[in-house]
This record gives sequence, C-alpha cells and structure tokens, in this order.
Amino acid sequence: MTSPNDLPETMKALVLESTDKPPTIETVPIPQPTLGSAIVRVLAANTISYIRDIYNGNRKYPFPTPLIPGTSFIGRVAAVGADATKIKAGDLVFVDCVVRSRDEPADVFLASIVQGSTAGSAKLMRDVFRDWSYAEYCRAPLENLTLLNEARLTGPHTEGGLGFSLSQLAFASAMMVPYGGLRDIELQAGSTVIVAPATGPFGGAAVCTALAMGARVIAMGRNQESLAFLKSRVPHPERVETVAITGDMAADCNELKKHGIIDAFFDIGPPEAYASTHFKSCILALRHGARISIMGGYKEGKSQRLRMQANTHADQTPRHCHTAQLYHA
Repeated sequence: MTSPNDLPETMKALVLESTDKPPTIETVPIPQPTLGSAIVRVLAANTISYIRDIYNGNRKYPFPTPLIPGTSFIGRVAAVGADATKIKAGDLVFVDCVVRSRDEPADVFLASIVQGSTAGSAKLMRDVFRDWSYAEYCRAPLENLTLLNEARLTGPHTEGGLGFSLSQLAFASAMMVPYGGLRDIELQAGSTVIVAPATGPFGGAAVCTALAMGARVIAMGRNQESLAFLKSRVPHPERVETVAITGDMAADCNELKKHGIIDAFFDIGPPEAYASTHFKSCILALRHGARISIMGGYKEGKSQRLRMQANTHADQTPRHCHTAQLYHA
C-alpha cells in the first residue's frame, strides 16, 4: 500500500462501547492518515495483566467511549500523512502508546487506557487519537513510530539476523517500563541489582532488561516455583540468583547478602504489596551509596515511609522523585 486510496474501506476491531458491558468485535471504517500521522497495520500487540480491570471499570481510569482498546504494538506502515519524510508504506515499526501533545509535552496520555491528567491530554485523546491497536489498522502520531531494521531483527542467523519473532519484538513494550527506572539509577554492566517482586509481568521484564544491560540480577518473589521458572526462561540464567520473600525481613536480608555486594534495588510491586517486608530486606542488604528505584503502583497512603537521601547531580537538582541513593547511618 502506498497511499490512502489503497486502504480498504473497513476493518475488524474490538470496540468498547461502555465499561458496563464487554467489548465486541465490530466492522468499522478504517482511519485515514492526516498530517503528522500514519496508518499502521497491526501485526502483534501485547495485553497487560490488569487490562480486564481497566475496561470493566474496576480501575476507574478516565477515558472516552466508545473506543478501540489497545497497547503498544509492532506493525507495518500502510499509509502516511503528506508531511512524512522518512517513514514510508511497507516499513516495519514499533508504535508506542504514550501520546504527547506537540505544543505542550505535559499533555500526555496512554492511548486507549487513560486520558491523562490535563484538559489538553483529554482533548487530544477524545478528539484525535481515541482508537488504538486492537484492530486491523491503527492511526498513530508519526513521532510514536520507531523504524525497525527488519532484516537484522527478524532475519535468520545464517544471514546475519537475530531471528526474533514479531511477538518477541512486541515484548519491548513491557521492557521499556522497567528500563526507565533502571536507566534512571544508571545501572551499569557488571553491577548487581535486586529486582522485587520479580515474577509478575513487569518484574519479569525488569529481570530481562537488567540482564540485557549487563547486570547480575537477584530476583525476589514469594513463589519458589515461579522464581525457578523465571530463571529457566531468561537469557543468561547464570547471572540470575533467586531469593524467596518469606515475610521474615531479617532472614530474607541475610539471604540477599549471601550473594555479595549489591549495588541497586529496583522495586515494581503491585498495589497489594504495600505492606510487603521486601522493602526493608532489600534496602538493608544494599552497600553504602547504592541506588534505589521505586516504581511499584502501591495503594495511596499505604506505602511504607522510607528515609533516604536524594541522589543529585552536580547542580543539586534531584534526579527523579522516585529514585534515591542510600547512605547508611
């Protein structure tokens, strides 16, 4: 396909009319490219573990309806707006679901998940990019498309390729979440990081991401079988140690210390883990000057209060409100 005229008139899509009833598969018009956008044929789109609670209203995320749900995805460009100068029809791309206003970056929303916290982000989602990737085609901002080297990423090893499947490439959307926190604490190759809890969707992605960054990982979780399964599935399992969260803070801390000097702690727990003992176990096991990234989505007002000295640049501006550098008293 090289122009909007080559697009079919209709497509199949998952349509959510209301959170009061499940989404249904409908035949809907295919969107057309506008200035600053592209039409992408969806090839592989992830789901997130709590997506049911979003679209049945349990999480009470604000978003307009009706809409086509979705997440970040891998796709092939079908048509582009007239102002596109690099992206072209036929390109394999990664499409990010984080959409920002071009004239006010603070107006940001997660496509088809939550409309953001400003009037501008709500307007942008409601009027321009309401529908997303659980459909045959999706219209997305050009800046949300990352061009992929298809031959290198998906080609066979005999031809210099890495042999990834499209579904494996789509997993990048999960890895990008912990990557932000790990990059923020400047995780270095050869360092050791605790990932806890490590057996959930984003925790497992954090383990893979830390390994890809060259680190050694101590994965913590409550289920020993899940930890063993995680270790068996990740690349470079020889750089992964596992420690169970038993509820005994001191004992778990001692188990962590058995694995040597620990340089960082990455937390990404679910709302229900607000009272977990792993916070203190992990923090007390860290070396002097270690760094911490807290990305867990804990219940408001119920997360543990931690006293930490902020890690600052030379100009004394804080790095991030959820990162800290640890100094033992």
